[in-house]
Amino acid sequence: MKIAIPSRQGLVDEHFGHCEAFTILTLDETRQIVKEEFLTPPPGCGCKSNIVPVLADLGVKVLLAGNMGQGAVNKLEESGIAVFRGASGTVRTVAEQWIAGTLTTNNEICAAHHGHEGCGNH
Repeated sequence: MKIAIPSRQGLVDEHFGHCEAFTILTLDETRQIVKEEFLTPPPGCGCKSNIVPVLADLGVKVLLAGNMGQGAVNKLEESGIAVFRGASGTVRTVAEQWIAGTLTTNNEICAAHHGHEGCGNH
């Protein structure tokens, strides 16, 4: 199983659409982290909706994020990727919390475009 975490310098990025990279962690059958990779999103729309098919093609099944707009949540879920929002801290700590079942999601939706007009529905 693979999980993806929008990240910036080893921390969970507070907003999916503005992350500098996605940390992709591969878990083995015992849910131990066995591989860590980084995916730099392509330039363009701040909402990063163009990265969703790439994440799905890589086999990502879970995305742990700080926050994101409803459009991004919809695209991820339509691609079979479960979304957990409200994560903060180091990538490794957040992943370990999710693995342990102690990471809870909040259902707050980011409605701001943070100066990136033209993205459509986040």
